[in-house]
Amino acid sequence: MASTHGAAQVLVASNRGPVTYTLDEKSGDLTSKRGGGGLVSGLSAIDPESGAVWVCSALGDGDREAVRRGVAEPGVRMLDIPADVHSDAYNGVANSTLWFVHHMLYQTPLEPVFDAEFRRQWASYETYNRAFAEALDQEAADGAAVLVQDYHLTLVPRMLRELRPDLRIGHFSHTPWAPVDYFRLLPDDIAAQVLDGILGADRAAFLTQRWADAFTECCHAVLGPGTPSGTRIGVHGLGADADFLRARAHEADVDDRMAALREQIGTAPDGTPRRTIVRVDRTELSKNIVRGLHAYRQLLDDQPSWRERVVHVAFAYPSRQDLAVYRDYTAEVQRVADDINERYGTPGWTPVVLHVKDDFARSLAAYRLADVALVNPIRDGMNLVAKEVPVVSDEGCVLVLSREAGAFEELGDDSVVVNPYDVVGTAGALHEALSVPVDERAERTKRLAAAATALPPTQWFLDQLRALEG
Repeated sequence: MASTHGAAQVLVASNRGPVTYTLDEKSGDLTSKRGGGGLVSGLSAIDPESGAVWVCSALGDGDREAVRRGVAEPGVRMLDIPADVHSDAYNGVANSTLWFVHHMLYQTPLEPVFDAEFRRQWASYETYNRAFAEALDQEAADGAAVLVQDYHLTLVPRMLRELRPDLRIGHFSHTPWAPVDYFRLLPDDIAAQVLDGILGADRAAFLTQRWADAFTECCHAVLGPGTPSGTRIGVHGLGADADFLRARAHEADVDDRMAALREQIGTAPDGTPRRTIVRVDRTELSKNIVRGLHAYRQLLDDQPSWRERVVHVAFAYPSRQDLAVYRDYTAEVQRVADDINERYGTPGWTPVVLHVKDDFARSLAAYRLADVALVNPIRDGMNLVAKEVPVVSDEGCVLVLSREAGAFEELGDDSVVVNPYDVVGTAGALHEALSVPVDERAERTKRLAAAATALPPTQWFLDQLRALEG
């Protein structure tokens, strides 16, 4: 009997797809913009004859209108999940619950509260995951390989397994994985459902061994000894794309941004170039931007010789501004930066140069200028900024790195390592980093760049695919 299944031999599923659409309300025209990243690079590297398909969600009005008009790029299936269901699943569960658990962000005397409203949102999360599982079932050829991405889609592997036992299914977690005691903040049945959902995959993979071990420990504690049984565990530490970054960092628009930044930074009273402490982050709660600013202020208090000789170049690009807690955090970043500038600034010196409008060319310019890169997240699955800065640095930089970043596993030996909660300790680390001799800084940067590019995005994707097929 002929198969009634689809033709795709390789499939990727993620909340956000490789393309977004914008609707012009006046003309009704749709314009598309293609994104980048490891998944895009990986899919482009596989055999074109595989008929690869990327299943993703419509995220905005433009995407939904594109689906309704039948507008689509080859190899992309976008799901028009009802906006209220998507909001419940994405904002209510994925970003306000699972993200908070894995990054250990709750103020536990007051939150979380798993009430009837949460259970309603969880039902939407199930509906959202089921829509992905059904679409993958329709698109996948017999025995196809399916790579499911991240905490938005933890239930998909089990749902898809029940529909299609013939498929080879992988799940990849781009976040940290919470330790047992924190993971068990979730209601017992939902904690078990999340774990069992991922264990529907043939292979569950993580960015570091630490996160993989935490997942296994949660399985033992919640589901019982012997789990995960039948699901292989893997680790793939996503690296930076050196060729792309180095080429892009030397294009004309980056040179223009460098000139503008140099003018903002200025020179020290003795005429020498000011030193730079650079950070580039989204205003995501886990990135710890506010404590980083407090540490810089502590540096200026503890080491007054750095006043007028150093500038903190801080790029804090707004993230998830549809959630009030993120809007409040973004406002606090601005308030603390303004306070530092008001307290310490002089007519010729602005201590903090803060930019909040996303500009990739300007980020690359800052990477090239950095004497010190500050990466101090509370928790982070990896943190690619820590890997990107050493790759494009012009003169070499010293990386001040949180021990709670996934990148610490690969880059810790050549970094100045900090406890992300310790403001005084981080201030001391900034002073130490600024004081590293130029030749040592250059040698450290070479070693950091080599480690950072060990598994570039295309290879990262293909390694997962080969491990799943194997």
